[in-house]
Amino acid sequence: MNPTQSQATLKLTRRMRRLRRTDAMRALVRETRLSPDMFMLPLFVCEGRGVRREVSSMPGVFNLSVDETVKEVEGARSEGIRSVLLFGLPDHKDGVGSASYDPNAPVQSAVRAIKSAVPDVLVATDVCLCEYTDHGHCGVIIDNEVSNDPTVEQLVRAAVSHAAAGADVVAPSDMMDGRVGAIRQALDERGFENTAVMAYAAKYWSAFYGPFREAADSAPKFGDRASYQMDPANGDEALREVAQDIEEGADIVMVKPALPYLDVLTRVKMEFGYPTAAYQVSGEYSMLKAAARNGWLDEKRAMLECLTAIRRAGADIIITYYAREAARAIA
Repeated sequence: MNPTQSQATLKLTRRMRRLRRTDAMRALVRETRLSPDMFMLPLFVCEGRGVRREVSSMPGVFNLSVDETVKEVEGARSEGIRSVLLFGLPDHKDGVGSASYDPNAPVQSAVRAIKSAVPDVLVATDVCLCEYTDHGHCGVIIDNEVSNDPTVEQLVRAAVSHAAAGADVVAPSDMMDGRVGAIRQALDERGFENTAVMAYAAKYWSAFYGPFREAADSAPKFGDRASYQMDPANGDEALREVAQDIEEGADIVMVKPALPYLDVLTRVKMEFGYPTAAYQVSGEYSMLKAAARNGWLDEKRAMLECLTAIRRAGADIIITYYAREAARAIA
């Protein structure tokens, strides 16, 4: 070491590495922390009994009958997860998604069963028509297009039926204009003023939904969803969408997907300061699972790194299929 180097070393009084030396030190100064109670576990509820059918493109995720759904929720609760998001998989579908508001459909039945078995778990329900229509679109088709206002009428019926079954939160994911306000008004008029609305406020037309569509059998039979889901290139538009949903009565707003839209998530949180959810969608989950199964990355580390990034970007609630694995990893 020459004199110049030695002198430079002596003057270096702020060493950033001091706080990275040990695991205990890193934990002590960690800025962003994950907790199981910020995770919301999505579940696919189907008809039948004793059904636990793995989704081929989503290892570790299953289509579950109501009885198996209750078991899954009980297991999740024991690991510290206190909220779930239910998607319904009916046997019968039609052009207008009428099974979405059947009081005996899988979601409504699962809500009642979960609230009976594990009453302290918060139950949110996805409100959309894509799982219930025979054409796979998120709304009512008129003249080969998804018609906004007739779709909203169907969504209101579904949301009210979920609230009547005991849902704590209804979550419209369709991206129709005006649906948050219509749902809020209908809930209040029917005595469900305590049922919260979690709006999929900035939901993008994304390539990352593919595995979900296998799980829910909800791929469109024609066309795509670009006319109602958001253009991936737009960020300012997301703020307008969120502002409108808040104005209409949303209690929680959501950005979906999560990882490709961390910039949008941060902007939404900073602009509005509202309780903000982010959905780590099926494609995000399946990519990590596939890479891990091929030995290309450390799944646990990659999972926690992604979830930490979502939290660091501003999410208060993380909807993730990794909820149970993550809860065990950080226990």
